Amino acid sequence: MMLIGTQAAPAQRVMTLPGVYVPQHDTRLLLRALRQEVVGSGTEVLDVGSGSGVLAVAAARRGARVTAVDIAWRAVLATRVNALLYRQRVRVRRGDLADPVRDRSFDVLVTNPPYVPDPHGRLPGRGEARAWDAGSDGRAVVDRVCDIAPSVLRAHGVLLMVHSGLCGTGTTLRHLASVGLRAEVVDRALVPFGRVLRPRVPWLRQQGKLDDGADREELVVIRGQRL
Repeated sequence: MMLIGTQAAPAQRVMTLPGVYVPQHDTRLLLRALRQEVVGSGTEVLDVGSGSGVLAVAAARRGARVTAVDIAWRAVLATRVNALLYRQRVRVRRGDLADPVRDRSFDVLVTNPPYVPDPHGRLPGRGEARAWDAGSDGRAVVDRVCDIAPSVLRAHGVLLMVHSGLCGTGTTLRHLASVGLRAEVVDRALVPFGRVLRPRVPWLRQQGKLDDGADREELVVIRGQRL
């Protein structure tokens, strides 16, 4: 379980289930950015790839009207349970990215997509690895999020996405610009290699994605605003 909180509410614990992504450093970075965008009631937020629901619940606690989507049934269940535990109203749907809400638009799209490069190019269809493995370049889902953002966001709406520098920060900024969003990095952090990345370090160095001697991963939060 993880403690989360906002300036307006004390920290509480978030329940996770086997196979559901456990909130980590990237989640905390994204939470910090989310607080800058959800400043009161009335903001409509879409959490894509909700996992445990930690972001959806945090937004709801700040007064937002929140819809959360995940493709995994266990993640849908975890999000619903955590919303109940927090006594927050969160609309939860199962589906691929924004497919369940294709007829709606939002003020904020927040997402922590799979972004870890995989030496075998895998895109798992089930299990916990589906939360992080994202093809050989780590961009299989990141690029899809960039593509759908303009159709999901209202005018001047904001995308908040966290991912590793290993999958190309500049590539994401250029992709968002190409679909009409003004994009920038609003937060970053260097974190120790985790259990998923550590065994892949030799391969990442061989691919030129990681410098020799590097012992930490850079995480970035990218903000893209629809013009």
